[in-house]
Amino acid sequence: MFYREVGQFKTSYAADQALFTIPQDRWMVYAILAFAFLVVPFAINDYWANAIFLPFLIYALAALGLNILTGYCGQLSLGTGAFLAVGAYSSYKLMTSFPGLDPILVFLASGAITAAVGVLFGLPSLRIKGFYLAVATLAAQFFLIWLFNKVGWFYNYSPTGQITVPPREVFGFALTGPSADPRTEYLTVLSIVTVLTIVALNIVRGHIGRSWMAIRDMDIAAELIGIRPLVAKLTAFAISSFYIGVAGALMFAVWLGAAEAGEAFGIDRSFLVLFMVIIGGLGSVLGSFLGAAFMVLLPILLKNTMVDAFGFSAVFAKHLEIMLMGVLIIFFLIVEPHGLARLWQITREKLRLWPFPH
Repeated sequence: MFYREVGQFKTSYAADQALFTIPQDRWMVYAILAFAFLVVPFAINDYWANAIFLPFLIYALAALGLNILTGYCGQLSLGTGAFLAVGAYSSYKLMTSFPGLDPILVFLASGAITAAVGVLFGLPSLRIKGFYLAVATLAAQFFLIWLFNKVGWFYNYSPTGQITVPPREVFGFALTGPSADPRTEYLTVLSIVTVLTIVALNIVRGHIGRSWMAIRDMDIAAELIGIRPLVAKLTAFAISSFYIGVAGALMFAVWLGAAEAGEAFGIDRSFLVLFMVIIGGLGSVLGSFLGAAFMVLLPILLKNTMVDAFGFSAVFAKHLEIMLMGVLIIFFLIVEPHGLARLWQITREKLRLWPFPH
């Protein structure tokens, strides 16, 4: 009863076109943002930042990028890890080549470089689709990782082959390097993720997002009604790669601090982000965040429960955690194949009627 839009009239065009048309949704989003921006920074420390908040936000951004390509446009990709690496190595080269460049501009420029690479590897989507496109993006995964490992220019000919982020500040506060402040890291990543999420929400409900969904549902019918597959697919690849590239730059510069292409951005990273999208919900911005939260928080919860509460050894707990994660993923896919976002949608529909059954 308290979640019902009866009597809530939209009296202007702006109110009708708002991102959250129901006031209860709008208030809930405002409350979450207020908590994230005003409360969490006062309680956060190194553990909370590096174990929970930074990986959750960065993976949510990467999942959002993949969801744009796979969930909204229907183009299957297994090269997310490679595009994360493009963003990471782009930010490293920009930071070391232009030391005075603002870190925020570095992250955005890394996203733009990744978008250009994404368009290049998205060209096969004009001729192939489905599993054949997935194999083509898988080839991109192996090729790009091989390139970053073998060409010394990308890691400035470091003897270890690793890239290490140089110290940088934003608004006078240390953002990267050994002396980085966890609050600065968290607020910077949170601000970028918030802005890019609002942009994504507006894109997917506009004519660009509708053209993606038309291509996803039936590309031949979309072409017959005037949608150009070339523009729609390459736009999806570009915007998706931009989001993933920014996530890769944040992952390297703010979260990890150092990375090696094969270990940090391997094929397992691509599957991890794909699992987030599938579990969270294909074609849903909210699903990207729910899937990232599920895949980031559940292993920590299982580990703390098994080691601290039941006294299992860390190695046994890790093996048990892997098995439980697999079982839970299969369970969720059977119970609700449309993901956690669909479960939230069903909950909202029930709340609109509660406490009455009809």
